[in-house]
Amino acid sequence: MKWSEISIHTTNEAIEPISHILHEAGASGVVIEDPFDLTKEREDQFGEIYHLNPDDYPEEGVIVKAYLPVNSFLGETVDAIKESINNLIIYNIDIGINKVTISEVNEEEWATAWKKYYNPVKISEKFTIVPTWEIYTPVSSDELIIELDPGMAFGTGTHPTTVMCIQALERTVRPGDQVIDVGTGSGVLSIAAAMLGAEDVRAFDLDEVAVTTARLNIKLNKVNEVVTTSQNNLLDGVEENSADVIVANILAEVILRFTNDVARVVKPGGSFIASGIIQQKKDQVKEALIEAGFEITETILMEDWVAIIANRK
Repeated sequence: MKWSEISIHTTNEAIEPISHILHEAGASGVVIEDPFDLTKEREDQFGEIYHLNPDDYPEEGVIVKAYLPVNSFLGETVDAIKESINNLIIYNIDIGINKVTISEVNEEEWATAWKKYYNPVKISEKFTIVPTWEIYTPVSSDELIIELDPGMAFGTGTHPTTVMCIQALERTVRPGDQVIDVGTGSGVLSIAAAMLGAEDVRAFDLDEVAVTTARLNIKLNKVNEVVTTSQNNLLDGVEENSADVIVANILAEVILRFTNDVARVVKPGGSFIASGIIQQKKDQVKEALIEAGFEITETILMEDWVAIIANRK
């Protein structure tokens, strides 16, 4: 089978929405080439356990890549992707250069391309994300391993917004907790919550393909007895006071739309972890959370991204 590589030269701010657009268009996952990864200093021991090749990275901005099967609908699919990316301007998202290029690869090259970009990454005190084909030996006895396969995953779990969510879950989830993961994508946050001792985790996503992807990853990591996955629009229809922790790694614009719903569903004293927020919209999200009855307990910063931990009063 022939595959088409679609490459979008854009900005850090646009990574998440463009990744979602590509996912909805039928891509199994995305590759992100960010030149900042070549030079950034690690504040601690967390980071990539491999060497990066500078030739793979742009001089400015970021490149988001995905792979689509070559078929009779490819032209229409690419046109739809371009239109959706252009429409991000409506939401005040900077799409940068927005140069889209297409190239063709065969199936063997496609598989190799995924593996070149995807290696074990220690992302927090406890968690390391490992591709399914890698043999990885834990460094410590309490290290938690999440296995993901980019052939089935939406993202690799190592984007700053995801990393911050997992670090926040480590500080928030307690054994026996009821957790809801809104916009689960690959299911990585639900998997992490289950491994941290949550008794029940509900993973929601509006995208049916994401729900299927999450189920596969959840089963792969043997937490399917704890995590249930279903198609749902944010927290629509979820009962009041039914979660100790709610986590959402989605766009700030979406978070602003359902803060009151989060306040309705999370238990008094419970926590809301919100990520996917760009620096410019941090204060707007904080104000909405405070207005909904939350107290901001922690703000986590990583590169241009923000995650907020808030407790319901």
